[in-house]
Amino acid sequence: MNENELVTRAAGIVGIFTFLSRILGLARDILIANFFGSGMTADAFFVAFRIPNLLRRIFAEGSFSVAFIPVFTEYLQNRSKEEAFVLARIVLTFLALILTVITILGITFSPLIVRVIAPGFGGIGEKYALTVLLTRIMFPYIFLVSVLALFMGILNSLRHFAAPALAPVFLNLSMIAALLFLSPHVKVPTVGLAIGVIGGGILQLALQIPFLMDKALSLVPKWNPGHAALRKIGVLMVPTLFGSAIYQINQLVGTLLASLLSEGSVSYLYYADRLVQFPLGVFAIAISTAVLPSLSREAADGDLVRLKETLSHALRLTMFITIPAMIGLIVLRQPIITVLFQRGAFDSFTTVMTAQALLFYSLGLWAFAALRVFVSAFYSLQDTKTPVKVAVVAMLANIGLSLTLMGPLKHGGLALALSLASTLQLCMLILFLRKRLGGIEGRLVIGSMGRSFFSSLIMGGCIYLLSLKIFVSDFTQSVFGLTTGLSATIAAGIIIYVVSAKVLGSEELSAVTRALKVSHRKNL
Repeated sequence: MNENELVTRAAGIVGIFTFLSRILGLARDILIANFFGSGMTADAFFVAFRIPNLLRRIFAEGSFSVAFIPVFTEYLQNRSKEEAFVLARIVLTFLALILTVITILGITFSPLIVRVIAPGFGGIGEKYALTVLLTRIMFPYIFLVSVLALFMGILNSLRHFAAPALAPVFLNLSMIAALLFLSPHVKVPTVGLAIGVIGGGILQLALQIPFLMDKALSLVPKWNPGHAALRKIGVLMVPTLFGSAIYQINQLVGTLLASLLSEGSVSYLYYADRLVQFPLGVFAIAISTAVLPSLSREAADGDLVRLKETLSHALRLTMFITIPAMIGLIVLRQPIITVLFQRGAFDSFTTVMTAQALLFYSLGLWAFAALRVFVSAFYSLQDTKTPVKVAVVAMLANIGLSLTLMGPLKHGGLALALSLASTLQLCMLILFLRKRLGGIEGRLVIGSMGRSFFSSLIMGGCIYLLSLKIFVSDFTQSVFGLTTGLSATIAAGIIIYVVSAKVLGSEELSAVTRALKVSHRKNL
């Protein structure tokens, strides 16, 4: 198989397990919504949970992984597997030392961190104290998940994608178990949920170890801070660290400003973001995860022609799946939120407010997805400075737009600001990458996006008309009826989109079909 087929199959494997993880994640969030709603305890947990997640995305997924994978892949391609594995052991030892220091500092300075992340919570009071407590409990998660990111990067570089993709499933299972069996028996229920986060981190990490041992990788520490590749990873990591921090600042701007709005605003944005992250994680992140090792191999070989072909294929595949997901979320946002969350402490008003945030987040879904692929292309070329420069401009745009739009649109304005800033960031990255590579098969990508968008509009129009009939009927006034009606509408939308894409001659539909057929015959 060629590289495009390998990327498609790898993305399929990652996507399947990510889909399972997202389903469990939705179940987890449904339980959280039912138990805590959008009140004080929910806001406290979401802010506290966002802090280790912020550091995870900055240090683990955001900067470390994208700096490590290209260098590790270069060793695999141009040197030997043994030398690459020695490098992995050195990096593991150095990373564990740094993470231990960060974890201790984070637990110590949690009160200050909470004041910075959520100034609207104040420096005293029950809400602030609870957020600090939860932050301290969950802060060690950054250690666990950062080491996990190293293990996942090694396995992905060796073309093993299943175990890394399955890891988040164990986090969600641990949190669900904590909600059901631990939280009801502790004085502060959210403390039980926080303990579930730590348990999930341990399970995720343990899952990777047998597969690493099967690849003959020793986990015995090796101290060599002067190793040339370690320095190279550090040089690449510095700008990506700033770039990841800037990306997360964009996310935190919403949390910070939402804490200044009416109570519940943080939760509205969280629940809406979770729904946007579902297609983003299943498809866009799966594709960018699968394509980074391939792009890194082609960059290491100096084959820019193949690199452009692989990038183009990844972009077209991403848009083929993301654009209809975007239209579907916009059209069906309120019934989706009603079915998933509206029960217990999550009332109809919360549904309306969350739907407003989901609308504006969904408008930027295509840009969020494409950004993942373009940033992977820059990192595969070991160019970590350009994405940072572009991210700075996007961050400033996001802050300005947030301050402008939060007045008239409240929390919805914060979601819209992020979508607009991400679109600007994507456009700038496209211009710089075209200049770097001498083109990115733009006509092919635009033509594919046009077919996907047109097919999605047909689908969106049909499910909108269908929803007008279904969601006003007596049958859908019950939870079972509404769930059945929503499922039928989504199924009809998928069929309509696939038929429309086939009529328009979509190559991406054929690529996905071929990959699914091959997956039955051979494991990656």
